[in-house]
Amino acid sequence: MAPPFRADHVGSFLRPRKLLEARERRQRGECSAEELRAVEDECIRDVVRKQEEAGLQAITDGEFRRTLFHVDFLEQLDGVSVRQGNFTSSFKKDNGTQVDFKPPTIHVTGRIAHSHPIQGADFDFLASATTRLPKVCIPSPSMLHFRGGRKAIDTGIYPTLEEFYDDLAAAYRGEIADLAGRGCRYLQFDDTNLAYLCDENIRAATRARGDDPDELPRTYCRLLNKALDGRPADFTAAIHLCRGNFRSAWVAQGGYEPVAEILFNELNVEAFFLEYDDARSGDFAPLRFVPKGKTVVLGIMTSKRPELETKEELKRRIEEAAKYVSLDQLAISPQCGFSSSAHGNDLTEDQQWRKVRRLVEVADEVWTSV
Repeated sequence: MAPPFRADHVGSFLRPRKLLEARERRQRGECSAEELRAVEDECIRDVVRKQEEAGLQAITDGEFRRTLFHVDFLEQLDGVSVRQGNFTSSFKKDNGTQVDFKPPTIHVTGRIAHSHPIQGADFDFLASATTRLPKVCIPSPSMLHFRGGRKAIDTGIYPTLEEFYDDLAAAYRGEIADLAGRGCRYLQFDDTNLAYLCDENIRAATRARGDDPDELPRTYCRLLNKALDGRPADFTAAIHLCRGNFRSAWVAQGGYEPVAEILFNELNVEAFFLEYDDARSGDFAPLRFVPKGKTVVLGIMTSKRPELETKEELKRRIEEAAKYVSLDQLAISPQCGFSSSAHGNDLTEDQQWRKVRRLVEVADEVWTSV
């Protein structure tokens, strides 16, 4: 079977203590970049082995070389600058508490360009460490617009957003071409923006800053399609939609109805990884817009809580989704990564792997004859 696989995953895993300590030493100037990378290499080999032992067919490096899922990549594009944030984001927990975080802010201060490979060396190492299919996860290019909007893009550099989008798509094409040349055939875009645009409060804030929340999904689909122009015929592209995943807390809520028809029919990817681990993501009715030939990876296993879902409840959710889209177009995964930032979610590594193994078991049982 080509990717996505019946049991797949979003990409990130909890960072082991050894890796976190090495990063802390690096920040204090107590170890070199080369020494840190050696620790990363060792930890990646271990997380690759654990993925293979759990039965996964798509293998990532756990995002062990990153601090934040998007910033570490975007800051390597020419024209992008990162500043320490002065705005506090409040992530909500299901128990009513919240987690406050001041994320770095991203600004466009020069012409966007791809002057060097970003994930290339990391992909080469991952490919050398597994006999299965290496999967690369990168932030959606829309992340460079939505977080700051027009105000974060220098008008002297880009008088119109069309010029910005054209340069951004070209930069991503450069990265994708480099990865494809190295043998990468499975790429996932991580996108919070399209899911955020399902939240009524965020839609209102988007209008208030001068953007149209009904038009942005179409704009972002065009951007992604341009970024994927020229990829090899055997190259699988997927997109993951997320409503926030920081230390087991979230930002947005709302079903996929506001973006579903555009997303499923205008975006030229093969697979959609969708959050579906609780009521915040709405029901499965928006899946009625999924055309033949596309795969929906149902994120019905939560990465935010340690409790292990039963086989029965996971199978029931699959059956509910199959009322709207054919079972042979479905797969399952956690709703997000276990560690979208280096901080990680509120569960143990043992609990994490129990969840992964449970997904593989359920997938094997549900799709044996499909």
